[in-house]
Amino acid sequence: MPPADSPFQSPQQRSKARAAKREAVLRAAVQMFNERGFHQTSLDDVAASLGISKPTIYHYLGNKDQVLLECVTIGLSQLLEAAEQSRQSAGTGADRLIAFLTRYAQVNMDDFGRCVVRTGAEALGPESRAQFQALKRKIDTAMRELIEEGVADGSLAPVDTKLLGFALAGALNWPGRWHDPGGALQPAQIAQQLVAMLAQGFLPR
Repeated sequence: MPPADSPFQSPQQRSKARAAKREAVLRAAVQMFNERGFHQTSLDDVAASLGISKPTIYHYLGNKDQVLLECVTIGLSQLLEAAEQSRQSAGTGADRLIAFLTRYAQVNMDDFGRCVVRTGAEALGPESRAQFQALKRKIDTAMRELIEEGVADGSLAPVDTKLLGFALAGALNWPGRWHDPGGALQPAQIAQQLVAMLAQGFLPR
């Protein structure tokens, strides 16, 4: 590590600075994709918003398709992480499903989750599209497994697992389109209320 008064950064400092710059580019890009749409946003727009050049974006992330893939991958990874955390939590199958659904709705109201909701697979190139769809299938599977566990332990009413999964995903993806970050309710409050309403349809009576 260089002395405290050295003008040169250590490898760790350079790595941290690079990660921070990459994150700034991704955040600016995802916000523009969400506000304007992918096709209406250029990397020149993203670069201008940060006061950098387009080649700088290529340096950190690659072309526009790669930037979008990275944005949706972050959102999908957050959903997969939420599913895994819920699977490991205590309680009944219903408790774990509700925990996952609550986090699922919150992620979809954040920038990267919102990008997942608003991105059609056709926006991506063939290779990126395949990665995007594979991650989405993993999330569908994780949700169905949580539902199956709840049905198996009796904490959920007997249901068509696949159909309930589609219904829940559809309901909780939609806030990614209508939620206003400047609104009166915070994402956590909206998520809890929505999931409580939905739970009345899948909890035993």
